Amino acid sequence: MRKVTLGLASSLDNYIARKDGGFDWLHWSDEVAEISAKFMKTVDALLIGRKTYDGMLAYGQTSYPGAKNYVFSRSKKKREMLKKRLAAKKKPDRNVEIVTEDAAKFVRELKRRKGKGIVVFGGGELAKSLFEADLIDEVVLNIHPVLLGSGIPLFHEMKQQIDLELVECKVLKGGYLAVTYRVKR
Repeated sequence: MRKVTLGLASSLDNYIARKDGGFDWLHWSDEVAEISAKFMKTVDALLIGRKTYDGMLAYGQTSYPGAKNYVFSRSKKKREMLKKRLAAKKKPDRNVEIVTEDAAKFVRELKRRKGKGIVVFGGGELAKSLFEADLIDEVVLNIHPVLLGSGIPLFHEMKQQIDLELVECKVLKGGYLAVTYRVKR
């Protein structure tokens, strides 16, 4: 069965974005690019929450290359708005699929299909639903040395405790951390 990894950048005080969804505080370096490129070779499916995807679109990015991008939206109205925005692009991005069905059901079926790993890139609410359905196998964080004070939380309140096992912790230049945990079962 395919592995599902939650891969996110966070502030030290556990926020993935500012209250307004902004992520101007994120630092991208050659070192992070190298780690990301190596990781992306191990996956062929990306799961993205709608709010995170709105942020991507605001920066002019419609998808992450090299993998099928699944954007989750519980609202059919917002799904249609996203489809219209994507269709309005000069060159439609056929690498993106908008999903409105239950995320846990969709990911459970996706895990059963043949393929490489699956990564959840953004979407605290999406991650919560997948944790609660016991579908996330690994957590990879790029922890930034910044305290935002408030914002969109890395982890939303969950119904149960999730026990993790440290796999790797690497200190990056500038005091950033790349941390990998395996979900204990």
